[in-house]
Amino acid sequence: MPATSEILNAQRNDPTFPDVWEELNWRGLVHVSTDAAELKKLLAGPPIVYYCGFDPTAPSLHLGNLVQILVLRRLQLAGHRPLGLVGGSTGLIGDPRPSAERTLNERDTVAEWVDRLRRQIEPFLSFEGDNAARMVNNLDWTAPLSAIDFLREIGKHFRVGTMLKKDAVAARLNSDAGISYTEFSYQILQGMDFLELYRAYGCVLQTGGSDQWGNLTSGTDLIHRVEGTSVHAIGTPLITNSDGTKFGKSEGNAIWLDAEMCSPYRFYQFWLNTDDGDVIDRLKVFTFLTRAEIEALDEQVRAEPFRREAQRTLAREVTTLVHGPQATDAVIAASQALFGQGDLTNLDAATLAAAVAELPNAQLPASALVVQALVDTELTSSLSEARRAVAQGASTSTT
Repeated sequence: MPATSEILNAQRNDPTFPDVWEELNWRGLVHVSTDAAELKKLLAGPPIVYYCGFDPTAPSLHLGNLVQILVLRRLQLAGHRPLGLVGGSTGLIGDPRPSAERTLNERDTVAEWVDRLRRQIEPFLSFEGDNAARMVNNLDWTAPLSAIDFLREIGKHFRVGTMLKKDAVAARLNSDAGISYTEFSYQILQGMDFLELYRAYGCVLQTGGSDQWGNLTSGTDLIHRVEGTSVHAIGTPLITNSDGTKFGKSEGNAIWLDAEMCSPYRFYQFWLNTDDGDVIDRLKVFTFLTRAEIEALDEQVRAEPFRREAQRTLAREVTTLVHGPQATDAVIAASQALFGQGDLTNLDAATLAAAVAELPNAQLPASALVVQALVDTELTSSLSEARRAVAQGASTSTT
């Protein structure tokens, strides 16, 4: 990954760097927010402190989390001061899912995942200069708080009727699973986080996914009641594919940021296979290419979609952001070698193994015909199609 501090210094001093509120909107990153006019004014003014929270409910972050990490980075590039919160306490609870209660993880597991997530977030931020980032853990201020103090000092400011109207809570109340008091209380914990960060650091903005809007506004409401001041929240849209399917899923498997859970090769191929109808939106959300660069790629998609230049650019940019330029170069070389455009012997063992693992495969007897192998690996849908492919010397390339 490019040195974050160098990028920050260059862009902070660039008079052509765009208005960050307009930039967020152009990139489609604002689905819902508190007062838009006030936010535009706030983000155009002196540096503010803002935060986003990440719960350790798994040993790695995924593409949905990457949206939020990059929003943190975009706002820091504009001169503002980020707080990256990894929820050591909220991770012990888990925010309500629409379908069913979460399984509570062991404390040691959550603590380990806190460290892993922190290490994933830190490379995207700069911890130097006037707007240096900070990492915080909400277990630091919730662990010392007794149940009585929690109810007296925080709980009294929440109205049950309002809490019941939150989308996540309402969805669970109307389901067969119902909702436990534990998950029902999650929004109080997140609201308390915003209040704590407001008091400790002067934090006045929280960002998160629009599906978290009820939790985001629990914090803005709490600060208004307790401190008598207004703070802000931005909810980014949930990213979906142009056909309406959920983004970031590949045959039921999340695209993780951890290289051990999702190899850089599979990560790169995921982006490379982006549909033409989605690729420009993905470039806006997941890369730092300029508006002019993205618009030029948009023109290429319209004029010469078969070249897939936008997809190759997207795959290269995002893989470099997450896994670094060396890993990206290695997976591009592996892709080219597998499709006859490079030398397999030049690949390192780990990259080659990851690439081969993604190829279609099937167990076949030694006597099996090539056409049967093509069908069993789902490269063709029928024996007749396989025979035609062999006769025509068919080849494909996804590089």
